[in-house]
Amino acid sequence: MFALAAAALGSVIGCGNTYRPVVSAINPVGPPGQPQKFAIAVSSPSPTSPGLVTIVDFSGDTVLITANLGIAPYYLALDSAGGNGFTLNGDGTVNSFPISVTPPNALQTKDVLQTTLLSNNCPTTGSACRPYLPNSILPLSTTTYISQPGRSSVAVLQGSPAALTQELQITTGYTPVYIAGIDKGPRAYVISQNNAGGNGQVAAIETSSNTIVPSSTLGVGKAPIYGVMTADSKRAFIMNQGDGTVSVINAQTNQLDIAPAGSANPIPVGTQPLWADLAPTRNELVVANAGDGTGAGSVSIINIPLCNAATLPTNPGCDPANPVDAVGFGQVLANVPVGVNPRMVAVLQDGTRAYTVNQGNPALPCAAPTPAQPLGNCSVSVVNLTTNTVTATIPITGGHPNFIAVTSGTPTGKVYVTSPESNNMTIIRTDTDTVQTTIPLQGNGVMVRVTAP
Repeated sequence: MFALAAAALGSVIGCGNTYRPVVSAINPVGPPGQPQKFAIAVSSPSPTSPGLVTIVDFSGDTVLITANLGIAPYYLALDSAGGNGFTLNGDGTVNSFPISVTPPNALQTKDVLQTTLLSNNCPTTGSACRPYLPNSILPLSTTTYISQPGRSSVAVLQGSPAALTQELQITTGYTPVYIAGIDKGPRAYVISQNNAGGNGQVAAIETSSNTIVPSSTLGVGKAPIYGVMTADSKRAFIMNQGDGTVSVINAQTNQLDIAPAGSANPIPVGTQPLWADLAPTRNELVVANAGDGTGAGSVSIINIPLCNAATLPTNPGCDPANPVDAVGFGQVLANVPVGVNPRMVAVLQDGTRAYTVNQGNPALPCAAPTPAQPLGNCSVSVVNLTTNTVTATIPITGGHPNFIAVTSGTPTGKVYVTSPESNNMTIIRTDTDTVQTTIPLQGNGVMVRVTAP
């Protein structure tokens, strides 16, 4: 039997049917797919109509979901994970909704939860009530804080749907305008303006107990309007619109930061600072200064490094649990002129560029730059954070823009811009710094956020 098998094998080989390996073609590997993330835009068809939330796919620039909100939404916030959105609405309600586009859990109007806030004590009705309406939301993992200027308090909401559990009162004679903080930070800061026009204040909310200790209130500059906290919760920065400064708070000790030699606290910046964003890879704070509202504004770039193991020789007092400011902290590296009337700034998280949305002179129509008007009116300025120069001015058409959000990506990141005068959201590519497309929102743009930076 063995001989027969060997003979058979020999006959196959001898006939020329030599075994040859089969080689299968492998398709070339393309660029990595874009990560799943979204732009969340809120729009308002009219002051008396339900608002809309629109979820736009980052990779395809397509509208995935549209759902109804409360009447006339005017503020949008996302939680730190980008999984839930929150809006303040003109009918005195708060909406919360999951950001989901996958059936069967894709967002629908029935999934938008609603909570009614307490009366804001507005003495009149209509648009005149706007200054009395709640004006900012800080959603944390278990608690949501809402500043309530009409009640001189902060609303504390918990549960799902979020329900009001208590109010934290602000010092008499001050009006809360914003709450700055991060998830899992030991405290958040309520920023309040002085009703008599003097210096403002910040009050620390101890997030573990949801309390404000009156003795913890800190004085800041005039007309504080906005604040940001670093991702490590070590420092908070307050934009003082009335005197052109930025106050620095040591959030570990809950004291005004002790300015190192060669710097100041508050830090002088440009005229009317009103927004800021962090460039964490560069240890910098980028501040948008509105200017006079009709001419060029600016961005101030501030150095904000804390000491670390590598800087111990020049920071002998450094304690990793309570780091002090490193050499150069608080130094203004540059004041960069941008477009007309900048309203906010957003930084690409790779630290390469910052984008300011320039609302333009509201008395003039939007117009592209010309030799006679090199800044144009209504634009986005691109600031190179390595050279601290403007590398592009991108015209925005359709209305004076009011809000901007940026996100990184490969091969391109995206910049999203809304306008309260336009039903379209503009999308800009960050690899070419040109407008890629516009997205219909079915209502005038209110705000836009992204689920990942």
